[in-house]
Amino acid sequence: MSTLQGILPALVTPLNADGALATATAERLLDFVYRSGADGVYVCGQTGEGPLLPPEVRRAMTEVCVRCSPPGKNVVVHVGAPRLDEAIELARHAERAGAHALSSLPQGPYTLPEIRGAYERLASATGLPFLVYFFPSVCPALSSAEALLDLVRIENVVGLKFTDFDLFKLWTLRSEGAVVFNGHDEVLASGLLAGANGGIGTFYNLVPDLFVEIYAHARAGRWEQARKPQSEVNELIRTTLRFPVLPAVKKALEWCGFDCGPCMAPRLPLTPDQERALRAALESTCLADRMAGAAAR
Repeated sequence: MSTLQGILPALVTPLNADGALATATAERLLDFVYRSGADGVYVCGQTGEGPLLPPEVRRAMTEVCVRCSPPGKNVVVHVGAPRLDEAIELARHAERAGAHALSSLPQGPYTLPEIRGAYERLASATGLPFLVYFFPSVCPALSSAEALLDLVRIENVVGLKFTDFDLFKLWTLRSEGAVVFNGHDEVLASGLLAGANGGIGTFYNLVPDLFVEIYAHARAGRWEQARKPQSEVNELIRTTLRFPVLPAVKKALEWCGFDCGPCMAPRLPLTPDQERALRAALESTCLADRMAGAAAR
């Protein structure tokens, strides 16, 4: 899996007011991240609201991403769903559509044997390489490096999306040969230093060029140069975390020229006061020029 690496934005799923996929916006967002140098996309994960979306919207988003991804780019589809049979159906659809890899969060508060059994069935449902989604704040039962290495031994499982700040654990997984994508945007440079093969994250939607720059510096061993774009990213993250994150990211995308619509219920939209405060706060971040450029068009 030497090609499964690099910068993969965890795409938001653009929606119309009626909840259907906003196809034209999705196509424009894909063009934007690819022109910024992204190596692929991660589709319908937590950022893409996959577990909340109707299956038909998830299938449509997968098809758009495969169709609009240039040759050599990787489309990784998150297929996790509350019911295992639905996840398996989504996985098989993604394979038919031409996706390059699959991924899934553990769905529910299950035991380790239950989690392993679910991953065995899901990973064997297709011939595609599979990434376990390690996010201990969502699934505390899956926490140790030993448990993760056991999951990586499942047939077709090649590695994981690693959303944790324990970079020693990340290094341990890499040292055992697992493909690892750093999942916390604010420590991408540190995760790459620990050996990560690339990164998958939310804020890649807004400033993919900065994440591509961090990755390029890291690949060349220019760690001091990687600090500047990482600091710009972190200031953007620190500013945005003062608000409900996904509604704030979608609103910021709208101000950058990508109207991605509302979040799925039960998430609430930003209040008018929150919108005004967010807009003012973002004016002092690396997003200011992008918002100004969109406003001028």
